[in-house]
Amino acid sequence: MKKSNLVIVYHRQPYEEVMENGKVTYREHASPNGIVPTLKSFFGAVDQGAWVAWKQTDAKQKNFQEVVRINDSYGEYNVARLPLTAQQVKSFYHVTSKEALWPILHSFPERYNYDAVDWPVFREVNKLFAEAAVAQAAEGATIWIHDYNLWLVPGYVREMRPDVRIAFFHHTPFPSSSIFSILPWRDEIIESLLACDVIGFHIPRYAAGFVATARALKEVEIVEEVPVDPSLAIRGLALSEPTLPVRLSYKGREIRMDAFPVGTNVSYISELAASEATRALEKRIRSELGDRRFIISVGRTDYTKGTRDMLLAYERLLERRPELAKEVQLLVTSVSANQGMHIYRNVQREIEQLAGRINGRYGTLASQPLLLMTNAIPFQELIAYYRCADVCWVTPLRDGLNLVAKEFVAARKGLGGALVLSEFTGAAVELAGAVMTNPYSTHEMDAAIDEALDMPEQEQHERMAKMWASVERYNSDHWASHTLKSFEALGVHRSASDEAVADDVEKKVLALR
Repeated sequence: MKKSNLVIVYHRQPYEEVMENGKVTYREHASPNGIVPTLKSFFGAVDQGAWVAWKQTDAKQKNFQEVVRINDSYGEYNVARLPLTAQQVKSFYHVTSKEALWPILHSFPERYNYDAVDWPVFREVNKLFAEAAVAQAAEGATIWIHDYNLWLVPGYVREMRPDVRIAFFHHTPFPSSSIFSILPWRDEIIESLLACDVIGFHIPRYAAGFVATARALKEVEIVEEVPVDPSLAIRGLALSEPTLPVRLSYKGREIRMDAFPVGTNVSYISELAASEATRALEKRIRSELGDRRFIISVGRTDYTKGTRDMLLAYERLLERRPELAKEVQLLVTSVSANQGMHIYRNVQREIEQLAGRINGRYGTLASQPLLLMTNAIPFQELIAYYRCADVCWVTPLRDGLNLVAKEFVAARKGLGGALVLSEFTGAAVELAGAVMTNPYSTHEMDAAIDEALDMPEQEQHERMAKMWASVERYNSDHWASHTLKSFEALGVHRSASDEAVADDVEKKVLALR
């Protein structure tokens, strides 16, 4: 089997696994939007690519195929699948990752659960990922590892294969040193991450949090620090950061730091928005709404998403302005978490109780001011809802980035509307036209939704146009181009023919400037 120049290590498989006529088939994701298709696009810029993910299997399952060859619109690549048992998945993902690491990363130490953690299992699974990655890697390859549940993979890879380049991208926030240090495995985690050649984050604040933690725990030196690009650094917000450390030194090695937010697929969203099917659905939605104004809030069930606080703010809005009960419709999606995620059951229960209370107080036979959906809306339908919305309400208590905010803006080229955005989302530092709010403040939340609903039409168009230009410029192609350049510095091998593929990505970016 041919070894790969680029090995992507991510917990999710890069396809949908379905049964057709009694046979397992691997179907490409229907939508090219989202992080998995964006990552797969990198395979077009290297000679040979591979993907490492886990798959839950029965320990008794025979003839499990650990490596499958995929051929789809992104090219041909290997997928190395780790056969994890249900117990390993529960311990590694549902308990350690979600009950211990997730709350610390999002600065919710009161929700941190240490007692249930089996750290040896977490180590074991991370080592399995590392072994699978190095087995796929050619000499001098780049192994690109994604997210916090694979924190220990870089250290294992460095021990096994000192010849490879190691890149890591962190999709969540990174907390302050004092919060991170609650983790009893802090030294082991930071030591592993410092085995990387480059460590990427969405925004400079998260990179700064990591560097502060690394310097507190290890003898790490900042070699170079640069001012943050003004177009990606709105000053005065909770997550603003004026400078970015770009080079660190540790044990005689140099580690590069990067901070660049993932973009959305603007061209695909524009294509959907212009389609006949979307326009027909828009017409139906507007007909059902009648004269009512429409607010949309899209998320999943998680205490970090701030859905409870948003619903309380909506209830206060109807208390202050009771006439809006018949004039405004709020659609909230709170997609239920995996059944194995017990920590979210109470969160979902509280959201459903609040929704029921609001409709009980302000609903009539003719209309209800709130519609709660616990199933995900198909993406094409979601674009139609975005285009019909007067306001998109995105106010997590903490969020690494939040693509919903960007998708809403991308869907509204030439339209008005308002985006109410928590300043504790990574996307806030690049969306200057949003109505910023602090979700921990009832006063600010109330003021923000009032401002959004009362915003003059001309101001809506001016703000939306400003945000749309930013979302279009820093789209998924731009993020890919930026990342490819960082890989070039690490020495990712390309074939002459594949140079054209990467150059095409860069040309798309230049065309947006």
